[in-house]
Amino acid sequence: MSTDKMSIQACAELVQKGDEARFRATMAAPLKAREVLFPIHAFCLEVAKAPWVTQESMIAEMRLQFWRDVLQEKLDGKAPRAHEVAAPLAAVLDAASAEALDQAVTARQWDIYRDPHEDEAALHRYLHASYAIPMHVAARLLGAPESATKALNRLGFAGALGRYLAAIPALQDAGRIPLVDGRPEAVAALAKDAYEQGRWGAQQLSKCSKLARAPMIDAMMQLPLLRQAARDPQAVIDGRLGQGAVKKSLRLALVSQSPSWAFL
Repeated sequence: MSTDKMSIQACAELVQKGDEARFRATMAAPLKAREVLFPIHAFCLEVAKAPWVTQESMIAEMRLQFWRDVLQEKLDGKAPRAHEVAAPLAAVLDAASAEALDQAVTARQWDIYRDPHEDEAALHRYLHASYAIPMHVAARLLGAPESATKALNRLGFAGALGRYLAAIPALQDAGRIPLVDGRPEAVAALAKDAYEQGRWGAQQLSKCSKLARAPMIDAMMQLPLLRQAARDPQAVIDGRLGQGAVKKSLRLALVSQSPSWAFL
C-alpha cells in the first residue's frame, strides 16, 4: 500500500471509530470521492472533539489553534506537519479550501463555553460553518460547479440541523444551551424549514455528477430526522430521533445512487 493510501486509510479508521454514520455514508461514495472526504471528515472530527477532551478552556483553544496553524501552513505553501490527519488533509486541499475551513475551526469555539447562541442567526452561522462549509469544500474539490452553491448550502444546513437536533440531549447533559427557542412549536418550525431547504437542495443536486454530490450523502441521510422533528418536536428533547438499522441501510443504498430518494 502506498504512503498516500495508508494516509487515507488512517483517516478512514479515525472516522469509523469516531463517527460510524459518516463513515458508512462515505463508504457509499465513489472511491475517488472517499480519497477527498476521509481527510476532510477526519479534520472535522478532530476539530469537533477539541472542545470536549478537556475542561480547561485554554487547552481547548490551543487544540483549535493547532488546526488553524495547519490550515495557515497550507495557505503559506509550507510542507505539512507530520500528523496522521494534517498531512493527508494538506494533500487534498487547495488554498481556497484551507481558507474556508478556518471558519469550521472558529465555529467550534462555541462548544468550549456554556453561553447560548445569541439568536437564531448565530445558530445558523454555527451550523453552516461547522458542517455545511466542509461539505461544500469537498463537493467543490470533487467538481461541483459554482452554480450548485445555493443547493449545497441549503442541503448542508439541513444535514447540520438534523445531526444537531439528534445531539440536543447530550448537549443539555453537558451543560450547554443548544436551542435559542426550545418550545415545541419553535423546534417544529425550525425542523420544517430546514427540511424544505434540504429537499430543494437535494433536488437541485440531481443535476450534478455522482462524484460532486457524494459529500452530501450524509446530509441526505438526515432529512428523515428533520421530518420526524417537525411532526413530533418532543422527540428531540426525549432523544427519540432516529431510524432503525434496516431503514437506514436501505436509505443509504438509495440516496448514494440518486438524490431523488432523499425524501423517503
